[in-house]
Amino acid sequence: MTVRRILVTGSTTGLGRAAAEALVADGHDVVVHARTSGRAGDLGPLAASAAGVVVGDLAELEQVRSLAENANRLGPFDAVIHNAGLYVDRGRTATSDGHARVLAVNVLAPYLLTALIDRPGRLIYLSSGMHRDGDPTLRDIDWTERRWNGVQAYCDSKLHVTALSAAIARRWPDVLANAVDPGWVPTRMGGPHAPDDLVLGHVTQVWLATSDDRAATVTGRYWHHQRPDAPAPAVDDQRFQQDLLDELADLTGVELDEH
Repeated sequence: MTVRRILVTGSTTGLGRAAAEALVADGHDVVVHARTSGRAGDLGPLAASAAGVVVGDLAELEQVRSLAENANRLGPFDAVIHNAGLYVDRGRTATSDGHARVLAVNVLAPYLLTALIDRPGRLIYLSSGMHRDGDPTLRDIDWTERRWNGVQAYCDSKLHVTALSAAIARRWPDVLANAVDPGWVPTRMGGPHAPDDLVLGHVTQVWLATSDDRAATVTGRYWHHQRPDAPAPAVDDQRFQQDLLDELADLTGVELDEH
């Protein structure tokens, strides 16, 4: 087995923790992430068995930049799993940068980390089947003018991060970039009555991050339980991808490398 060095964001609970624990159990070097130093204490034995811990609130762009710097000190990485995410905010909660929190955590943070962390061989982004209900117009993605709709904001954010994955796959052919729908699983985000399988929820991410199977060493796919699925049409629209990258560069002040 080839030992991989892997960063997993949002490692304290849910699918991120399950993925990190599975990777550690398989013998990989895993760097885990917590939002605050207090939350890092919740990692417990996982922190002791991990190759490192990075801390940073993904809602705050300056902390995301610092997290990327600290991650680079612990790298280079073979894979990064962008697992951390928010579900539905009842109102437009603004970050210190003035962005809608769900956009900041679900889209701006993975974009910034992708741009600032030394390029790994594989990138995995957590999506959702709800991305298919996202607005493909890119109109007011930060919800500064639209009347707030928490569910729609979440759907939009998942459409954007799924398209980001596809854009990376097209722009960086030397990287295997894929998006994963883990299903509606009974995590803190999904709720105790979610009908999908919690174990299956993290298996695909682990497989894409580590496997040398031909089926896993592909790029630009959208996955559900280790099977490729068809994403929303906007995801593979190159004009939409470019417009999204331009918007994210404008919001963060950081442009993604061309190649």
